[in-house]
Amino acid sequence: MAFNSIPILDISLARHANTKPSFLQSLRSALLEVGFLYIKNTGIDDELIEHVIAQGKAFFDLPEDKKLEVQMKNAASFLADRREQIDLSTPHPLPTASDPLYYNLLSPNQWPDPDHLPMFRPTFESYISQMSTLSTTFTSLIAEALGLPPTAFSRFFDPDQQHKLKIVKYPDLSSLPANQRSQQG
Repeated sequence: MAFNSIPILDISLARHANTKPSFLQSLRSALLEVGFLYIKNTGIDDELIEHVIAQGKAFFDLPEDKKLEVQMKNAASFLADRREQIDLSTPHPLPTASDPLYYNLLSPNQWPDPDHLPMFRPTFESYISQMSTLSTTFTSLIAEALGLPPTAFSRFFDPDQQHKLKIVKYPDLSSLPANQRSQQG
Protein backbone atom coordinates (compact mmCIF):
# COMPACT_ATOMS: atom_id res chain seq x y z
CA MET A 1 0.00 0.00 0.00
CA ALA A 2 1.37 3.44 -0.92
CA PHE A 3 1.72 6.20 1.63
CA ASN A 4 1.90 9.97 1.30
CA SER A 5 3.67 10.87 4.51
CA ILE A 6 5.71 9.31 7.27
CA PRO A 7 3.38 8.29 10.12
CA ILE A 8 3.83 10.25 13.34
CA LEU A 9 2.47 8.25 16.26
CA ASP A 10 1.65 9.72 19.66
CA ILE A 11 3.16 7.13 22.01
CA SER A 12 1.43 8.75 24.99
CA LEU A 13 -1.77 7.12 23.68
CA ALA A 14 -0.26 3.72 24.53
CA ARG A 15 -0.23 4.68 28.22
CA HIS A 16 -4.03 4.72 28.55
CA ALA A 17 -6.31 1.68 28.32
CA ASN A 18 -8.98 3.51 26.32
CA THR A 19 -6.56 4.80 23.63
CA LYS A 20 -4.01 1.98 23.53
CA PRO A 21 -5.94 -0.24 21.04
CA SER A 22 -6.11 2.62 18.54
CA PHE A 23 -2.40 3.33 19.03
CA LEU A 24 -1.54 -0.34 18.48
CA GLN A 25 -3.58 -0.40 15.27
CA SER A 26 -1.78 2.71 13.99
CA LEU A 27 1.57 1.20 14.96
CA ARG A 28 0.72 -2.04 13.15
CA SER A 29 -0.26 -0.12 10.05
CA ALA A 30 2.93 1.96 10.15
CA LEU A 31 5.09 -1.13 10.58
CA LEU A 32 3.44 -3.30 7.94
CA GLU A 33 2.35 -0.76 5.35
CA VAL A 34 5.06 1.91 5.57
CA GLY A 35 7.99 0.28 7.35
CA PHE A 36 9.08 3.22 9.46
CA LEU A 37 7.59 5.98 11.59
CA TYR A 38 8.22 8.83 13.96
CA ILE A 39 6.99 8.90 17.55
CA LYS A 40 6.06 11.95 19.57
CA ASN A 41 5.17 12.63 23.19
CA THR A 42 7.80 10.15 24.37
CA GLY A 43 7.68 11.29 27.97
CA ILE A 44 11.25 12.53 27.79
CA ASP A 45 11.33 16.07 29.07
CA ASP A 46 11.99 18.75 26.43
CA GLU A 47 14.37 20.48 28.83
CA LEU A 48 16.49 17.32 29.07
CA ILE A 49 16.58 17.08 25.28
CA GLU A 50 17.75 20.70 25.09
CA HIS A 51 20.47 19.94 27.65
CA VAL A 52 21.57 16.90 25.61
CA ILE A 53 21.90 19.08 22.50
CA ALA A 54 23.77 21.82 24.39
CA GLN A 55 26.14 19.36 26.10
CA GLY A 56 26.81 17.54 22.83
CA LYS A 57 27.78 20.82 21.17
CA ALA A 58 29.86 21.80 24.20
CA PHE A 59 31.81 18.55 23.93
CA PHE A 60 32.91 19.36 20.39
CA ASP A 61 33.89 22.87 21.50
CA LEU A 62 36.39 21.46 24.03
CA PRO A 63 40.09 21.98 23.38
CA GLU A 64 41.50 19.20 21.20
CA ASP A 65 43.58 17.71 24.05
CA LYS A 66 40.45 17.31 26.19
CA LYS A 67 38.57 15.56 23.38
CA LEU A 68 41.54 13.25 22.80
CA GLU A 69 41.33 12.11 26.44
CA VAL A 70 38.13 10.26 25.52
CA GLN A 71 39.15 9.29 22.01
CA MET A 72 37.55 6.02 20.97
CA LYS A 73 40.89 4.31 20.39
CA ASN A 74 41.45 4.55 24.16
CA ALA A 75 38.59 2.08 24.72
CA ALA A 76 38.65 -1.67 24.27
CA SER A 77 35.42 -1.31 22.29
CA PHE A 78 37.17 0.77 19.60
CA LEU A 79 36.24 -0.46 16.12
CA ALA A 80 38.51 1.78 13.99
CA ASP A 81 36.02 4.58 13.36
CA ARG A 82 37.69 7.95 12.68
CA ARG A 83 34.78 10.42 12.77
CA GLU A 84 34.75 13.12 15.42
CA GLN A 85 32.33 11.50 17.82
CA ILE A 86 31.81 10.09 21.25
CA ASP A 87 29.98 6.85 21.99
CA LEU A 88 28.11 6.36 25.25
CA SER A 89 26.05 3.48 26.57
CA THR A 90 24.24 2.12 29.56
CA PRO A 91 26.80 1.17 32.22
CA HIS A 92 28.22 -2.34 32.43
CA PRO A 93 31.06 -3.83 34.48
CA LEU A 94 34.50 -4.21 32.93
CA PRO A 95 34.91 -7.47 31.04
CA THR A 96 37.19 -10.02 32.69
CA ALA A 97 40.02 -11.89 30.99
CA SER A 98 37.80 -14.99 30.77
CA ASP A 99 34.93 -13.19 29.03
CA PRO A 100 34.51 -13.55 25.26
CA LEU A 101 36.25 -10.82 23.23
CA TYR A 102 32.94 -9.30 22.15
CA TYR A 103 32.28 -8.34 25.79
CA ASN A 104 34.69 -5.47 25.12
CA LEU A 105 31.76 -3.82 23.37
CA LEU A 106 30.29 -3.44 26.85
CA SER A 107 33.24 -1.33 27.99
CA PRO A 108 32.47 1.49 30.39
CA ASN A 109 31.98 4.98 29.07
CA GLN A 110 34.81 7.46 28.75
CA TRP A 111 33.57 10.77 30.13
CA PRO A 112 34.93 14.22 29.34
CA ASP A 113 36.77 15.97 32.16
CA PRO A 114 34.08 17.21 34.59
CA ASP A 115 36.19 20.31 35.27
CA HIS A 116 35.46 21.33 31.67
CA LEU A 117 31.95 19.88 31.24
CA PRO A 118 30.43 19.32 34.70
CA MET A 119 26.90 18.66 33.39
CA PHE A 120 27.86 16.35 30.52
CA ARG A 121 27.83 13.06 32.41
CA PRO A 122 24.68 13.62 34.50
CA THR A 123 22.81 14.92 31.46
CA PHE A 124 23.70 11.97 29.27
CA GLU A 125 23.26 9.37 32.02
CA SER A 126 19.73 10.63 32.58
CA TYR A 127 19.00 10.75 28.85
CA ILE A 128 20.35 7.25 28.15
CA SER A 129 18.38 5.86 31.07
CA GLN A 130 15.13 7.41 29.85
CA MET A 131 15.76 6.43 26.23
CA SER A 132 16.52 2.86 27.34
CA THR A 133 13.17 2.66 29.11
CA LEU A 134 11.43 4.10 26.05
CA SER A 135 13.16 1.61 23.76
CA THR A 136 12.18 -1.38 25.90
CA THR A 137 8.60 -0.13 26.15
CA PHE A 138 8.41 0.48 22.40
CA THR A 139 9.70 -3.03 21.66
CA SER A 140 6.84 -4.43 23.78
CA LEU A 141 4.36 -2.23 21.93
CA ILE A 142 5.63 -3.54 18.59
CA ALA A 143 4.99 -7.09 19.79
CA GLU A 144 1.47 -6.18 20.89
CA ALA A 145 0.79 -4.38 17.59
CA LEU A 146 1.68 -7.62 15.80
CA GLY A 147 -0.74 -9.59 17.97
CA LEU A 148 1.98 -11.12 20.15
CA PRO A 149 2.40 -11.00 23.93
CA PRO A 150 4.30 -7.89 25.12
CA THR A 151 7.24 -10.09 26.14
CA ALA A 152 7.48 -11.90 22.77
CA PHE A 153 10.83 -10.31 21.87
CA SER A 154 12.34 -10.40 25.35
CA ARG A 155 14.23 -13.62 24.67
CA PHE A 156 16.23 -11.83 21.98
CA PHE A 157 17.65 -9.29 24.44
CA ASP A 158 19.93 -9.68 27.43
CA PRO A 159 18.19 -8.85 30.71
CA ASP A 160 20.80 -6.10 31.22
CA GLN A 161 20.92 -5.12 27.56
CA GLN A 162 23.21 -2.35 26.45
CA HIS A 163 21.76 0.77 24.88
CA LYS A 164 24.16 2.85 22.78
CA LEU A 165 24.19 6.55 21.96
CA LYS A 166 26.53 8.16 19.46
CA ILE A 167 27.18 11.90 19.40
CA VAL A 168 28.68 12.92 16.08
CA LYS A 169 29.93 16.28 14.85
CA TYR A 170 29.27 16.84 11.19
CA PRO A 171 30.98 19.75 9.46
CA ASP A 172 28.91 22.76 8.52
CA LEU A 173 28.19 22.33 4.82
CA SER A 174 29.22 25.93 4.14
CA SER A 175 32.66 25.23 5.62
CA LEU A 176 33.44 22.59 2.98
CA PRO A 177 34.97 23.39 -0.40
CA ALA A 178 32.30 23.60 -3.12
CA ASN A 179 33.48 20.35 -4.77
CA GLN A 180 32.91 18.44 -1.50
CA ARG A 181 29.36 19.66 -0.88
CA SER A 182 26.57 17.23 -1.52
CA GLN A 183 22.93 17.06 -0.59
CA GLN A 184 23.21 13.29 -0.34
CA GLY A 185 24.10 11.61 2.93
